[in-house]
Amino acid sequence: MDFTYEYLPWRGITADSFRQYGVLTKINSEGKPVSVGYVYPNDDCQVRLLDKKEFFWVKKGSEAPTGLFGRDKFAAGSHAYVVVTEGAADAISIHQCLGKVPAVSVQSASSAYRDCSTDLDRAYLNSFERIYLAFDGDAAGRDAVAAVARLFDYDKVYHVKFSNRKDANEYVRHGETTELLNIWKNSKKYLPESLTSSLADFDNILTAEPKWGVPYPFPTLTEMTYGIRTGESVLITAQEGVGKTELMHTILYQLLKGTDDNVGAIFLEEPPKRLLQALAGIHLQRPVHLPDSGCTSDQVRSAIRELVQKDERLHVYLNFGSDDPDLLLDNIRFLVIARKCRHIFLDHVSMVASGLLEQDERRFLDRFSTKIETMIKQLDFSLICVSHVNDFGQTRGSRYLGKIFDIRVDASRDVLSSDPVAKRTIELKISKNRYAWKTGHAGNILFDPVTYMLKEVPNATELLPVQLSERSQGLQVQGQRA
Repeated sequence: MDFTYEYLPWRGITADSFRQYGVLTKINSEGKPVSVGYVYPNDDCQVRLLDKKEFFWVKKGSEAPTGLFGRDKFAAGSHAYVVVTEGAADAISIHQCLGKVPAVSVQSASSAYRDCSTDLDRAYLNSFERIYLAFDGDAAGRDAVAAVARLFDYDKVYHVKFSNRKDANEYVRHGETTELLNIWKNSKKYLPESLTSSLADFDNILTAEPKWGVPYPFPTLTEMTYGIRTGESVLITAQEGVGKTELMHTILYQLLKGTDDNVGAIFLEEPPKRLLQALAGIHLQRPVHLPDSGCTSDQVRSAIRELVQKDERLHVYLNFGSDDPDLLLDNIRFLVIARKCRHIFLDHVSMVASGLLEQDERRFLDRFSTKIETMIKQLDFSLICVSHVNDFGQTRGSRYLGKIFDIRVDASRDVLSSDPVAKRTIELKISKNRYAWKTGHAGNILFDPVTYMLKEVPNATELLPVQLSERSQGLQVQGQRA
């Protein structure tokens, strides 16, 4: 088959621009353009098929590094500025838009550091006063910008940040050359993604007005913390047997009842059936897990359906007991990203590290708490987590747990008290409150053995023993009738 080669316009790029870069279009015997060839400084040619987005290389046998595409079209230091793009078509597009400013390209985001760090390419780029990095706006492009920027004096590196288009050619293709030119003109000196110094960014950060989070089921805790907010972590600590899991049940119920948010529930000391029974029990105000509760299994199932409302809203972790720590982190990430869970419950973090040697447990918990806190901030979800404490009030396994979480709520109960009301009263204290700084006593929570519910009371005497006794007798009668 006979082919011809011509300079033809394509994707908003003019024939003259292709001619300047020596980029020819291959045309078959029927007059149909089939591919475009981008020749690099060592004469290797990257071919782009036009009927589908597919690339391949035609090697010329040279042992020299491929080099930046377009480097041989502009003399070193021939202008004050140079633009580096992620693709050859992007380099031609942005040069067409900017006029005399040289534009060159790496082979891809993954090879950007290698392409720019070769002796010839690095010296070439350093010959210009400013180096503009105009890579794609995706994660790979941002990573490539960070890698390449480290090769040069930071004062001469500028970052071209695309807004509503992926790359330079997309702007040219859609006739938005003015927008592309303005983006280039407004480019700032390179700043790592983890930093910002622009007033416009500050305005965007401060746009949202401060607001209350999702209320806790306990008014004093809500008043002191301003509720449960995404992007924050809450650590509930207590010694064994105080009632931490029941506190978690009550908070989880409140989120399911009071919001439409998706929730992930990881209860490592509690089988899924008991967790669902606890939620149904709060809904029905009956200890449905007990045989004399007076509730049928149909009522329990209906209660869960009424509370959860739909599939894929409440996600219950099926593994009972300790689990692989890294797998647990992966599961949390999956719940937040794939299942859009805005709140994650973890009861309890110490269980994750059980079975490890003491030194390994500390290292793991330190690493886990750092990773999960980073994930919370990046993905914007709330984590409500339980940790046991020792006799000195220190989080078990790692003291770092109590330091890194945003809010710490300490729960205590006099389990040996002879007073039946005091024995069933959980006192909450906030020992850390990064958001609001309010610390100290955060309410008395009374456990009702008849309903298996927790409720904040002013002085823990709202339900007197005689009243509880009468209600218990009534409940027993209902159970016998059932």
